[in-house]
Amino acid sequence: MIRILLMVLYCLPFVPYWWYQLCHAAKHTDEIPEEKKYALLKKVTLRANRGGRVKIEVHGKEHIPQKESFVFFPNHQGLYDVLAVIEACDRPFSVVAKMEVKNIFFLKQIFTIMKAKFMDRDDVRQSLKVIQEVTEEVKSGRNFLIFPEGTRSKERNHPGEFKGGSFKCAMKARCPIVPVAMLDSYKVFDTNSIRPVTVQVHFLKPLYYEDYKDMKSTEIAKLVRDRIVERVGEAETDMCLKAD
Repeated sequence: MIRILLMVLYCLPFVPYWWYQLCHAAKHTDEIPEEKKYALLKKVTLRANRGGRVKIEVHGKEHIPQKESFVFFPNHQGLYDVLAVIEACDRPFSVVAKMEVKNIFFLKQIFTIMKAKFMDRDDVRQSLKVIQEVTEEVKSGRNFLIFPEGTRSKERNHPGEFKGGSFKCAMKARCPIVPVAMLDSYKVFDTNSIRPVTVQVHFLKPLYYEDYKDMKSTEIAKLVRDRIVERVGEAETDMCLKAD
């Protein structure tokens, strides 16, 4: 978490004003247009990344649907993942997160502004309720990000098992499923270092309803994971070649 301190120190002249703006937007999130709230999040994230010596390298931006709501499904590396996608994506989105991160300082305000949904993994009934709420919101036009692993991978750039249930809301909403390959996101908040780091965000070709309508959720989960694993492998190979 030492990098968060570096971000705060770099942005110190702006912190009081931005903190006021974030708290105000969180308190009045229903009254402020989505585009205006998202612009604030991007502005704060861009400045914080600069101060924290974090560069976001974006690939496949053309794969983000522009005329319909969608759900992002990235591999999960750590607390920084959502902030990386905020900088990389121009379309506002919300997120489904685990209950344990609901009250983490700074992220609490970010999640409130985004109207995030929090899932209690130990409460099946509550989890089903969240899936239904997300389904209805996607149908009404809101975009979401869901981590299909359910928790961060202990293998860093290499994803764990993707859970089929994570895809139920997208299936019910019949919306595009956008795989997202994350590389080196864990280095930002989950290592005790302030060395410059480049995080890669790869938006992969979406799966549209016609592509997956006859598939089971477990089959979709495997397909999305396989595509992310393949892209991560290609990106790591590219990095090795550049290093040589």
